[in-house]
Parts: sequence; C-alpha cells; structure tokens
Amino acid sequence: MKPKTVVAIGVVFTAFSAILVRMSDAPALVIAAYRMGFTSLFVSPLLIREFARGDERPADGRSLRRAVFGAIASGAFLAAHFALWITSLGHTSVASSTVLVTAHPIIVALLSFWFLGERVTRRGALLMGCALGGGVLLAWGGFAVGGGAPLGNLLAFAGAMMVAAYIVIGRMVRRHLSVNRYTAIAYPVSFVLLVIAALAAGVSLGPYPLREYLIFAALALFCTMLGHSLFNWALKYVSGTVIATSILGEPVIATLLALAIFGEVPTVTTIGGGAIILTSIYLFAREQR
Repeated sequence: MKPKTVVAIGVVFTAFSAILVRMSDAPALVIAAYRMGFTSLFVSPLLIREFARGDERPADGRSLRRAVFGAIASGAFLAAHFALWITSLGHTSVASSTVLVTAHPIIVALLSFWFLGERVTRRGALLMGCALGGGVLLAWGGFAVGGGAPLGNLLAFAGAMMVAAYIVIGRMVRRHLSVNRYTAIAYPVSFVLLVIAALAAGVSLGPYPLREYLIFAALALFCTMLGHSLFNWALKYVSGTVIATSILGEPVIATLLALAIFGEVPTVTTIGGGAIILTSIYLFAREQR
C-alpha cells in the first residue's frame, strides 16, 4: 500500500478521537493514560513477532542509543499532547479543538527544516498557508457552536506544539528503528508519564464502569494503532510536513461526526473552511510527491 494512502487511512481513524473522548465521563488524564496503556499492550505482539523474524536493526550501537533516547523524548511529547488536547475538549467545541490541535504544519515544517534539512517548495508553502487559512475559517464556525472558550482553545494549540515535536522527533528516530520498536518505546513512556501526572494531580485511576474501559480500548485500537501508528510507519517514507498537513483533514471528519452524534451543527464558515482544507491537502500532497 502506498505511504500516502496509509496516511489517509490514519487521518480517518484519528478523527474518531474527539468523539470517543466526548463520550467518556472519566477525567482527561485518566482517558489519556488508559489510552496509552491499552496501546502499549496492543503493540507488544507486533514487537515479539518482529524479533522472532529478525527484522531490521540499527546500523550501529551509537545509532541505537540515539534512537532510543529519541523515542523516549517522543513519548514524552506524545503524553503532553494527549493531556493538553483531551483536556481542551472539556472547554470548547469538537470543531475548535480538533482544528487548533491540527494547526501544526508550520511548526513541523520549521522544525523539519532546522533539524532534518527538509524543504518545501514555494507552491507547497502557499498551499500550507491556504490549509491553515481554511483551518482558521473552520475554527471560527466552531467558536460559534462551542463558545470559543479561551482556555480550551489555548490548551488545544499547546497540544499542537507538542504533537509537532512528536512528529519531527519520530521522523528522525524512524531512520534507525522500525515502527514497532519505535512505538514499543514511545507508547509505554507516554503511558508511564501520564499515570504519574494523574497521580500527582490526585485523579483516581479507577475502577471505572465497563463502558469507560471499552472507550479507552477503542481509542487505543482505532485512533492510536490504526491512526498514530500508521503515521509512524509512514514517517520513514514521507516527510513530516506531508503527514502534518494531511492531518488537517481530521477536523473536517470530526466536525461531521459531532454533527451526527452530538448535534453540533456546523456553520457556513465551518463548511467553507473544511472545503479549503481538503482541497489544499490534496494539492499539497501532489506538490510534494
């Protein structure tokens, strides 16, 4: 399967994250911790299978050490991303939160330029600007629905900064580690840090009703394993900028799901912004091919 097709599939699954989070009654840190805990369990069989097959290994010990440290750092940024973004959904609308948290392509592009030497063509940069402009327009519609709570919007944007660092570091680590070995480090690190954060905040880790655990497992299986893990696999074959821009399709899908499930009616600006985002993503992907 082509890497960009894999990225598109990942975008669809990650769009369900906001919906599942909204369905849960558990605290944000608990949702994030259990999501990464279940994900770590789901990754384990893949890692065991890879070791049994004797798949790829880093070229040397130095590369291995750097990759491991990078994966640990990546897990820390992922934990911060989930903690901030899931919390934001309790303060603002699905449309506003998902748009702001995915408004990170420019950050990714800058970090990729500084650390990886990845360049974007002038037309690509223009299309990124168009996609972000569509995101602003869509967010304006989300503000009308959700009230535009300043705290929720700030948390979502902070989450965007964390996921931008996660994507760029992952891009560097994936040059030396397979996706299974990378996630087998990053995901448990993220889980442990979120558990520590929850305990430090005095939040109870359970027990919760069965319904909550099913939501946590669904977030792990569909949104992380078939979402973020697909992005991690694709990082070896496409630039972080392409993935970051493609993820801008997530708020469009999430907004439609919020309409169907929660009755959050999108405004004309929301619909217009979504159309601009999708068009810009398509043209950007062709430009960066």
